[in-house]
Amino acid sequence: MNSLAIETGVNQKTIAAWLSVLETSFIVFRLHPYHKNYNKRIIKMPKLYFYDTGLASALLGIEDPSQLEFHPFRGSLFENLVIIEFLKHRLNRGKSRNLYFWRDTAGNEIDLLIEQGAQLLPIDIKSGMTVTANYFKGLKFWNKLSDTPGGLIVYGGSESQKRSDGIIISPLSELNSLL
Repeated sequence: MNSLAIETGVNQKTIAAWLSVLETSFIVFRLHPYHKNYNKRIIKMPKLYFYDTGLASALLGIEDPSQLEFHPFRGSLFENLVIIEFLKHRLNRGKSRNLYFWRDTAGNEIDLLIEQGAQLLPIDIKSGMTVTANYFKGLKFWNKLSDTPGGLIVYGGSESQKRSDGIIISPLSELNSLL
């Protein structure tokens, strides 16, 4: 909020009020960081997402789906889309939000953590259409840190995979079967 206040020339209280209006109007929501302190250097600021990725795209000037192919915010919009689908699924079933993200100051990150009782399901979200070794970096770090195996990668490709380490790779088109 501080950097946004500086860029717009208003104070932080004004930015907080504007965000509050956007949240109350169900235009944006905050995804809070997971609070369990696996190490002391975690990011504690919430991330901001749109409830409607169409609105976010329009605000970015995207008028046609073909513009997304090489757009610099393609990954962010894809991540927003997947996270809102998980949120809608939980809320439509009367479940609590229980959605978080985790990131440390070294850049290790899990895009989405779903708290299921004492269990956590780590989910990484990648907009690319081809699975690469880099897709596993965040989950492998999390698995080692939390001493739990598995996780889910939702990506922009078309094939599902289940790896021997318990990691499931699923295309966005099959997301409903995972929910």
